Amino acid sequence: MSPMLEVKDLEVAYGKIRAVKGISFDVNEGEVVTLIGTNGAGKTTTLRTISGLLRPSSGSIRFKDQDITTVPAHDIVQLGLAHSPEGRRIFPRLSVQENLLLGAFARKDKEVTNDLQAAYALFPILEERRNQPAGTFSGGEQQMLAMGRAMMSRPQLLMLDEPSMGLSPLMMKRIMTTVTTLQQQGTTILLVEQNAQAALKRATKGYVLEVGSIVLSGTGAELLSSDDVRKAYLGES
Repeated sequence: MSPMLEVKDLEVAYGKIRAVKGISFDVNEGEVVTLIGTNGAGKTTTLRTISGLLRPSSGSIRFKDQDITTVPAHDIVQLGLAHSPEGRRIFPRLSVQENLLLGAFARKDKEVTNDLQAAYALFPILEERRNQPAGTFSGGEQQMLAMGRAMMSRPQLLMLDEPSMGLSPLMMKRIMTTVTTLQQQGTTILLVEQNAQAALKRATKGYVLEVGSIVLSGTGAELLSSDDVRKAYLGES
């Protein structure tokens, strides 16, 4: 059985600067796969390239056995791949419900209302404040909204970029618990997360990026127990 997502020999450059240097990895259906590494390692660039926001210099990206390397971003969403970006990127002047409905902009089916209720079930505070301008939300509430908006496209694969960035420990734990819930509900997840320990605890497998290259890979448990990972990313000596 082919992977749901297959990234092969991916190269991405900003001018003469090679941000991603020939990386290869895959994501199987039902997995939580995490990319960890320091700032500037190429994690966000990788997600932006997969979702069609950037074009690679070389290499290929396949999603559900289809080559999406040069497919426009809006078409990639319709194929079943959603991206919740770093920094949340919500629309602050629009209401919570308007933000959520924008996540379903490409859909023509009749299940949007049901999925809106599913987003509210996942994050009840969004329903309580559905008419409130999204810009008045706290960082954690905005992250819930960003994730809910991404789920409104009904993705088979959800990419999350730094969902716990800037959040309190309690809110971070809630967001990471939601990652597990989404997996249990059948969503495959590709996670970029600054909190390596929280990500690896939930990951089926992980990849460590350093300056654009994958330097280590394994199951979440294997990477958690790796001395190199513990020293570099978990703050242990």
